[in-house]
Amino acid sequence: MSSVVQPLGGVGSLVGGCASLAALLEVSAYPKPGNVHRLRDFDGTRYEHFLAGGVSLAPWMAALADEGARVKAQGGGWEGIRLGEHILGAVEDMTRWQKGGNTHLGVILLFAPVAAAAGASLENGRADPKRLRENLLDAVAAATPGDAADIYRAIGAAMTRENLGSVERLDVSDSSSIDYILRRGVTPLEIFQECSGRDAICGEWATGFSVTFEEGYTYLADRLLSGSVNDSVVDTFLRILSRHPDSLIRRKRGEEAARAVSEKAQRVLDSGGASSDEGRRLLLELDDELQAGGGELNPGTSADLTASSLFVNLLGGWRP
Repeated sequence: MSSVVQPLGGVGSLVGGCASLAALLEVSAYPKPGNVHRLRDFDGTRYEHFLAGGVSLAPWMAALADEGARVKAQGGGWEGIRLGEHILGAVEDMTRWQKGGNTHLGVILLFAPVAAAAGASLENGRADPKRLRENLLDAVAAATPGDAADIYRAIGAAMTRENLGSVERLDVSDSSSIDYILRRGVTPLEIFQECSGRDAICGEWATGFSVTFEEGYTYLADRLLSGSVNDSVVDTFLRILSRHPDSLIRRKRGEEAARAVSEKAQRVLDSGGASSDEGRRLLLELDDELQAGGGELNPGTSADLTASSLFVNLLGGWRP
């Protein structure tokens, strides 16, 4: 692997570039069944909207990396990095840069703590995954009730009730939830632990990004040794989807539908995945089937986890 030269802009510039590239590579991989990709658009949300959204998040991830670098240099705690404020800013910029609605909320929620941790982990332009995860755990554990309030504002600004569903306690669509969070001192980690059973992104925060680091990153790194970038990303998406019924599908169509999609993803992998003739045939069939679901069979969370797996690989020095 060739050496990675740290750009003149420093840590933040490098991390911001990795974040945008990860988002762009994820949405460009095709066919990722049921998702927007370079050959598929949704009504009102096109591939170009995702490209713009992927560009928009770079400055915010760069700023978080600079905060992480400051923690490393000054030896202070992670409480002052304003994780939630950066997440909210990234979501607001996402909507300013394009007119296709929510393209990257899940990606932003996953990328933000990784970007902060990367700022404290980079050595010679690379972040060792083990060290990156250790710093990530510290950053997530230190996030404050103020961060939680800003994260709630970001989610509320980006998502509809249809996609969110509803819960009895701390419902994002309930305006009193933020008051409760601040009054009771509820942290993001506590919230995400509570919702981890119904949402895979919450599950990542609650488990130290277990799918990203223990499954997606390692599988993708192995596939990239011998496969094309496109096929490696698609197969990583299928791998995650096959093992973890997509929580967005689960909320829209129920557990049975989500499991059925996961079984079909496994069937594609068993047939050789994106790089084989039979796997590609089944992949195209699955894309047609899920696209016909009118958005209700969109494995969007699996795509977000694929993007975070790409982000970790890029921070580790891999380049397409």
